[in-house]
Amino acid sequence: MDIKHIVSQMTLEEKCSLLSGLDFWHTRAVERLGVKNVMVSDGPHGLRKQNDKADHLGVNESIKAVCFPTASATAASFDRDMLREIGENLGDTCQHEQVSIILGPAVNIKRSPLCGRNFEYFSEDPYLAAELSTRFIQGVQSRNIGVSVKHFAANSQEHRRMSSDSVVDERTLREIYYPAFESAVKKGKAWTVMCSYNKLNGEFASQNKALLTDLLRGEWGFDGYVMSDWGAVSDRVKGVPAGLDLEMPGSGGTNDQRVLKAVQEGRLDEKYVDICVERILSVHQRYFDNAKPDTPWDMEAQHALARQMAAECMVLLKNEDNILPLKEDETVAVIGRFAKKPRFQGGGSSHINSFRIESLMDALKGKENILYAQGYDIATETPDEALIAEAVETAKKADKAVIVAGLPDSFESEGYDRTHMRMPKCQVELIERVAAANPNTIVVLYNGSPVEMPWISSVKAVIEGYLGGQAVGGATKMVLWGDVNPCGRLPESFPLQLEDNPSFLSYGGEGNTAVYNEGVFVGYRYYDKKKMQVLFPFGHGLSYTRFAYSNLQVDKASLKDTDPLTVTVDVKNIGATAGKEVVQLYVSDVESEVFRPVRELKGFEKVLLQPGEEKTVTFTLDKRAFAYWNAEMHDWHVESGAFRIQIGKSSRDIVLEKEVQVESTVEVPRHFTADSIMMDLEKSEKAMRVLSPLFQQAAHQPGMGAEEGQSETASEAITEDMNKAMMMYMPLRAMANFSQGHLNYDMMTELAEKINQET
Repeated sequence: MDIKHIVSQMTLEEKCSLLSGLDFWHTRAVERLGVKNVMVSDGPHGLRKQNDKADHLGVNESIKAVCFPTASATAASFDRDMLREIGENLGDTCQHEQVSIILGPAVNIKRSPLCGRNFEYFSEDPYLAAELSTRFIQGVQSRNIGVSVKHFAANSQEHRRMSSDSVVDERTLREIYYPAFESAVKKGKAWTVMCSYNKLNGEFASQNKALLTDLLRGEWGFDGYVMSDWGAVSDRVKGVPAGLDLEMPGSGGTNDQRVLKAVQEGRLDEKYVDICVERILSVHQRYFDNAKPDTPWDMEAQHALARQMAAECMVLLKNEDNILPLKEDETVAVIGRFAKKPRFQGGGSSHINSFRIESLMDALKGKENILYAQGYDIATETPDEALIAEAVETAKKADKAVIVAGLPDSFESEGYDRTHMRMPKCQVELIERVAAANPNTIVVLYNGSPVEMPWISSVKAVIEGYLGGQAVGGATKMVLWGDVNPCGRLPESFPLQLEDNPSFLSYGGEGNTAVYNEGVFVGYRYYDKKKMQVLFPFGHGLSYTRFAYSNLQVDKASLKDTDPLTVTVDVKNIGATAGKEVVQLYVSDVESEVFRPVRELKGFEKVLLQPGEEKTVTFTLDKRAFAYWNAEMHDWHVESGAFRIQIGKSSRDIVLEKEVQVESTVEVPRHFTADSIMMDLEKSEKAMRVLSPLFQQAAHQPGMGAEEGQSETASEAITEDMNKAMMMYMPLRAMANFSQGHLNYDMMTELAEKINQET
């Protein structure tokens, strides 16, 4: 189809009509020209397709489908191949159901544990979020189904989500909040991007030209179309030239008329309408050219896959005395409402109408020596004495007790944020009393984001299951009894308490203004810099076996920032059980002029090792692995100097490291004036070329030293270090003050300008 020719045949009214949806889930058609509409649908961990009752918040029922583990869980897998496989399965599902675009993945950064949609997001770390989401995108789009990467950008809270203004500096956006979107566009080739509700630095995302056109298309090369989050449009006319192509859902034609009138009155150039329509139709044509409605959808096979994936996402946080895995001949008390009716997904637009739900008790049917007690209700936080007493008595009869707990739907959902990090009081009391009755107590958690654990020292083991999809119960059984060796790692830090979080003082904002005061120090970047104790660090996760690291090698000890660096390390399974290890590579800048984290994740690989088996893991690092965003240059910059290549089991458990020297090929452009201080001038080669003759002259001129005229007592009071410091902080103009007339301010100004002109 010749899209440009088709658009040229349309009336202005027809073109304007295509800039918004027909309803909640469909775009508009122009039948006389053969332009068909398409259906989009919520995701991203399953298909939430609504055939008749349309809504965006998961209130009305959707078709029966398969709920895979949520992003909070799949991020813990640190497994790129798993994310691609989920994407491939969802792509097949969309082909079967004739859905052209699935709305996801959601790649916003977990700035705070309080965000109500954290269960939909991957990580506090931009590299991990970028790598996993990009593989998911590649999986979906390999089936010729589009994704809509969301929510662009800096959308890290639900509080006032449709009016809040995220105030974020350029460096923080580039280093923390943009990378996952950048990767989705550059590597994932995402078909569409969904703009967020919020303002970014004073302008709504839906009409933010700097965001949607200059950055997304101009810099990153995005060739798809931008759709709005549902109801995110403020000024539709302003949004058209800014780069918002499709408004969803439809406005009943009211915004189309506003655009039409703006063109007719000369306030909006019609070429921008044409560009939007061409983008929309070009993407939809990709689907029509490759539509395969006869693609099979095997829900049972996907259920089994979801179970295996959920098991490999689970994180073994604690395993005192190797209490896990459980043994077949042990009597086990399974306690908790979630053991029978699991919480396996979040609320809101991503809520899947699962065709089947598998609880832990379902998975344990027919298994001997299993006792059960409900323990708590989810309708209230108030402890139920009868339920707790029954649970305690049940635990006393067993060799070991497994409590399945977590957060109910009411605690975390789209549309609102949590107000604290606590678990329900009834669950906390249950855990403490059961642990007192049975010293061999294990806790399994189903939740979308971190929780405080005041009971952690009372229990022997903890498994973080996150929200693991509809087969989470079967996955829990597999991990508890050792059918699967746990291999998940935390994609976020677990602070001891909410007050420790770097965004605590400003999260949520004041009125409609949300200032990201913590800057680049999000998650472990903050905790590690502060050397602050955490409950569990980023990247943490235990196994039923043990791994040893050795032979860390780099292919060069020194390199230019334009050179790749190859890193290898050997990993060996020194235990008795097969297992998967997540090898984490961090880069640490030894000394920097700018504030930088202690270390940042720049590589990870998941490897399967049999007992006694050893493998070599290889990483390749490029310039971005060493760079920070320089706001003066508006570009990535590497400072010359030493960097440590660190291999860790978490951000706090570094087992091997090797230092390399990296040379910058670009000098940061500096504009010098007479007010520039010696410390900055000394770091510039061109400045020193100009100033060296002056310094040599000063050394032979009487009265040119700052110490001249001082008494013997004063001279003794000023140490060499103090004198050096005072010289380093001295501005160029001050040399005239100490020259006793040999130099003057105009001369210093001329020197500064000469430095600026030096090449």
